[in-house]
Amino acid sequence: MAFNMKSTSAGMLALSAMHLIPSVLAAESSFNKQSGAEVCSSDTPLSCSSSTIEPSCCFNSPGGSFLQTQFWDYDPSTGPTDSWTIHGLWPDNCDGTYEEFCDSSREYSNITAIIEESGNTELLTYMNKYWKDYSGDDESFWEHEWNKHGTCINTIEPSCYTDYKSQEEVVDYLQKTVDLFKTLDTYQALAAADITPSESATYTLDEIHSALSDIHDGFAPYVACDGDNLNEVWYFYYVRGNLITGEFDPAEKLTQSNCPETGIKYLPKSG
Repeated sequence: MAFNMKSTSAGMLALSAMHLIPSVLAAESSFNKQSGAEVCSSDTPLSCSSSTIEPSCCFNSPGGSFLQTQFWDYDPSTGPTDSWTIHGLWPDNCDGTYEEFCDSSREYSNITAIIEESGNTELLTYMNKYWKDYSGDDESFWEHEWNKHGTCINTIEPSCYTDYKSQEEVVDYLQKTVDLFKTLDTYQALAAADITPSESATYTLDEIHSALSDIHDGFAPYVACDGDNLNEVWYFYYVRGNLITGEFDPAEKLTQSNCPETGIKYLPKSG
């Protein structure tokens, strides 16, 4: 696991484009529309809205706080130099704790083969570019994310599917992670606020929070640093309904940044 200018007018145009993304996200690729996952009613309660509702295919629990997490790996660098990369999609509990490796019978060591068998070659191509392991072992990284986090999402258990096909929840989980990532262009959001990779420039935590809240319905994500160097962000959501067919509502972060208040570096990728 890694731990990893444009002019003002250009930045504002880019940010305006990002504001076209709805604040309540029901992100579905054309592939996900074929999913047999449970479709829930529009009045389904939001995850984490109650501690008395039983887990079901339409209510994510205990993992009801979902984090779309991203890396900025700069040394060694991974992914495009003008983009952050995917870390994962995590089902944290509503108090910020989490469960892990929840179903050993659905832990897999052949994620690439599972995607290929599904026919979703577009997903695999995208993952090979944007879901990167800093040590070069993408397959093991994807396996880790599914086995540790994906198996803990109760609304994508096989019983929550109509005409369930073996391992289809794995592909659905990976696709949903990618769909969310595509709506959260961290690199461009920072660039729109004149926060760009530099060997010498420094930024404040407030500046970074403000820039990233603009693409997350006003909610600042968790920002992580390796020392003084910016290297990770986590965007928090609650979900109304099933993970695959439901709506994602941006939410307040449940974890406080480990970055300093000032003097944060955003180092260029080493190329």
